[in-house]
Amino acid sequence: MSVVSHADPPENPPAQVLEQKTRIPSLYGNVDFSIVPERFAATLNDKSLLPPKYARKHRARILADKETVQRALAYTMLGDLVADAYAALMPKYGFKRLIDMLSEACAHGLQAVPDAPQELVDFIQSMERIPDWLDMDLVNEGARVSRNQMSTLVPFAIRGAFVATFMNKYSGLPMALTGALSSETSVQRVKETASFFTTATLPGALGRYGAGFKAAALVRLMHSMVRFNILKRSKKWDVSVYGIPIPQVDQMPAGTIPAFTMAFDVVQRGRKHFNKRERAVVELCRYQSYLLGLPEDLLPDTPLGIVDTMLTYAGTLRDGYDDETCGELVRSTMSAYLPPDKSLKNQIYNQFEKSFSKVFFGRVFLAGYEKSRADMMGVKPTPLDYALFAATSAYVMPQMLANRVIQDIPIANRILDKILIRRIDDLLADYGHAEYTTDPSRYKETPVAQPHSA
Repeated sequence: MSVVSHADPPENPPAQVLEQKTRIPSLYGNVDFSIVPERFAATLNDKSLLPPKYARKHRARILADKETVQRALAYTMLGDLVADAYAALMPKYGFKRLIDMLSEACAHGLQAVPDAPQELVDFIQSMERIPDWLDMDLVNEGARVSRNQMSTLVPFAIRGAFVATFMNKYSGLPMALTGALSSETSVQRVKETASFFTTATLPGALGRYGAGFKAAALVRLMHSMVRFNILKRSKKWDVSVYGIPIPQVDQMPAGTIPAFTMAFDVVQRGRKHFNKRERAVVELCRYQSYLLGLPEDLLPDTPLGIVDTMLTYAGTLRDGYDDETCGELVRSTMSAYLPPDKSLKNQIYNQFEKSFSKVFFGRVFLAGYEKSRADMMGVKPTPLDYALFAATSAYVMPQMLANRVIQDIPIANRILDKILIRRIDDLLADYGHAEYTTDPSRYKETPVAQPHSA
């Protein structure tokens, strides 16, 4: 399939992009990192994922910044150097053994893993490195502030946010190739996503031996296993069309949604800086994204920097939708039953949550697109959906506003925080144990040789 973008190949790709080929030849040895994949929309004639009203206002400016565009192109070809190197050991150790060793190293340190392979050492040590910009006190404050939204709003909105990752065939295909078109797998992926970001807001979760640190490592390994299986086993994947599976730029939106929505609001109001509360939430997003392996170039800390980074992402990702990939992913996710059981209470919750997610998705992620896109994706809300959305908002929003006020009141804020932590613990119990794995047998395009366990 021919490349249709007219962007120039990256002149000076970041070192880690080129290092993939030499450091992990078993996975990337045959990849030409000088190509411009079809997914990269680098001219004004290319239709990008950026909604038309924002494209008209911002896209010419974005594409005029050649350095930024070249960096975006390079990161389209970047996986996760240390996690990919570790995942490439699957033929030797088997995927279960890799997960067990990583879990043990996260929980008890590298010394707890006898004869730990160097790839595991490099992986853990890269996560242990403290970036110069990190203010852990600010991260902890961001987690405290975020517990309000995470315990009240997010349980009703997580499905809608997850569906947003299926808007584009270029970024959505890896999920389809993992077998996520089934309702069962969709439930697992939604709960894993919710579990990670919910866990990250608990006290101390992102510390070296915290639950969030371990979850981030397992998420990275899962993504790397997907890259390994797709690049080694899938006939459908064409690097000249799609680039590297799950590149770092595709992971940025999920990790920075709270920071972006906050930054967008700040910029719209004409402000140039975050206040203390906003800055804390941004720092939380930046550090959890850093632990997920995102390059620091993709983690700016100013309102305009965050907005421009997201505009660049959407403005250079070619718009593409096919019902076989995107539509099936959306429908399987929207039809999935998320609660842990079929009690009457949970059935009622599922209906309210599903309707809320559908309207939430349309208002947040389809804003600025033509109305037909909701029809095309199968997420056009019905009158009943709007009614249930309104009822849910009337239930959730007063709680959020009251909690926000109490969070700034001495002594009362400590009592509230204990309540919110208990709610989050209950949510995590409902989400269940997150596996963060991918089953090689689901990659059906080519025969799959099951890896043996060490």
